[in-house]
Amino acid sequence: MVQPDLSFHGDQEVAPGLLDLAVNVRGEQPPPWLLGRLERALRQLARYPDPAAATRTVARRHDRDPDEVLVTAGGAESFVLLARALTPRHAVCVHPSFTEPDAALRAAGHDVERVILEPPYVLDPAQVPDSADLVVVGNPTNPTGIVHERLAELCRPGRITVVDEAFMDAVPGEPHSLAAARLPGLVVVRSLTKTWALAGLRVGYLLAEPDVVQQLRQAQPLWSVGTLGLAALDACLQRGPVRMAERDAGELGTVREDLVRRLTEIGVEVTPGSQAPYLLCRVPGRPDVHQRLREQGVAVRRADTFPGLTPEHWRTAVRDPECVTHLMSALCQVLPATTRDLHG
Repeated sequence: MVQPDLSFHGDQEVAPGLLDLAVNVRGEQPPPWLLGRLERALRQLARYPDPAAATRTVARRHDRDPDEVLVTAGGAESFVLLARALTPRHAVCVHPSFTEPDAALRAAGHDVERVILEPPYVLDPAQVPDSADLVVVGNPTNPTGIVHERLAELCRPGRITVVDEAFMDAVPGEPHSLAAARLPGLVVVRSLTKTWALAGLRVGYLLAEPDVVQQLRQAQPLWSVGTLGLAALDACLQRGPVRMAERDAGELGTVREDLVRRLTEIGVEVTPGSQAPYLLCRVPGRPDVHQRLREQGVAVRRADTFPGLTPEHWRTAVRDPECVTHLMSALCQVLPATTRDLHG
């Protein structure tokens, strides 16, 4: 069996001249108020970064204590720290999902069992083996956009349950977030990359029990998050920006619903229930859609690198109506009228 390329990520799809629907970063640059805050922080670069203020802001945002917070260089660093600091006997990654946790665990020498979900990709906690002492799952999951509602049932003494909530702030009200929950062994990973267009800055954080945070901090390089990243954390998690993100999440849902309708009308199968800024798509019998869209000037994310998915699957970001129109125009060139008629 051909193993999926866990190291492949959406940014590798992007090339000059292509409409980028392969990367889930919302916006081409941070908003002006955030750029202003970062510009002011440039004056502090002569000093070593101090995470104390940003840590307090994260703690306040999620009703946690500061010793339950670790700021990280994006969500990806959290997964590397977990893989290097922990010694699981039975690690489980739930797929299809963001592949970096699986890759980090394997690179650190751990064996990983995969729980592969079938459509509609909703996890039943009973699917996770009782013997698992490390479980990693996304919520909302990338690339399906599914929000799992029963993840608290995975948490128990003797098990570390890692929930990747990188896209949770795209869900209005975040009703199923575990960020404020104090459950045994729970680790919640968050980032600012997507909502605030900060992929190049690498800034995120994790929330966990104090002893777990301390264990991971000891494995973390000194000054892992620089001054600009700390300034971004402190700015984006204040009450005003949190409300902005909530408003944007509602607007995103409206655009997403329209895109689902239009894709379905031309014969594209869309995984139902996405609450994220992306959709998992498939045209049965057409493994070439991803490449054909590139030829039409549109980059979507191939999805066969996610365990459990096939070359027929691809993921598209949900962007503004102009991008939606561009994607639909390209798809109408790629899909023959007979296919559209059969599914219309």
